[in-house]
Amino acid sequence: MHDAAMLIAFTVGSVLLHIAADRRQDRSGRLLTKATASSGVITIALSLGALESPWGQLLLVALCLSTLGDMVLAARETSTLVGGLVSLLLAHIAFSAAFVVLGVDTSVALVIAAAFAVIARGLVRRILPHVPQGLRLAAIAHVVASSGMATLALAAGWSAGNAAIGIAGAAFFVSDLFVARDRFIASDFNNRLFGLPLYYGAQLLFALQAAPPTPLAAC
Repeated sequence: MHDAAMLIAFTVGSVLLHIAADRRQDRSGRLLTKATASSGVITIALSLGALESPWGQLLLVALCLSTLGDMVLAARETSTLVGGLVSLLLAHIAFSAAFVVLGVDTSVALVIAAAFAVIARGLVRRILPHVPQGLRLAAIAHVVASSGMATLALAAGWSAGNAAIGIAGAAFFVSDLFVARDRFIASDFNNRLFGLPLYYGAQLLFALQAAPPTPLAAC
């Protein structure tokens, strides 16, 4: 428990340093601190036994794909934007698969999905006019994947009696909104100031659930 607390403090500190580097527009500092923050999240998942169950393994894959996508997007190179989006899309798919493996209440998922379908439709209509033609399909896929991941996280959290999973999924979804706004509508520091803590808060919550589920949680 002491080791986990130290890793959490390390990750939170890295996120704060990343925000400071971003505020200074320090590209090297931004890349370094994002790498250390993400490595902290992955180390937490590993230390809690992520490799010991299919749930944890899929969660770990999702966290690693998120890290890859983060690092590519943090470079802020237009030529690598598609690669970053694809990595994050695959991360959403891996998260979704992890939640299915953990166990999802279908009836709850359908109700939540209906709500997210309305939200996703509004997001696509809001964002799409600002997205370059060549990236529109990727943007739509990302909105669908993000909405689906949040839906399954909330449903899995409900089924497992684990509110942290649902909270993390919702926070991840909201952080995606800030990313989309920053990339396609209005790039400014406030998007990262609010989006990054939400994103890494979600990642930390997911990593902290990486231990093999109990028989009750797997139902």
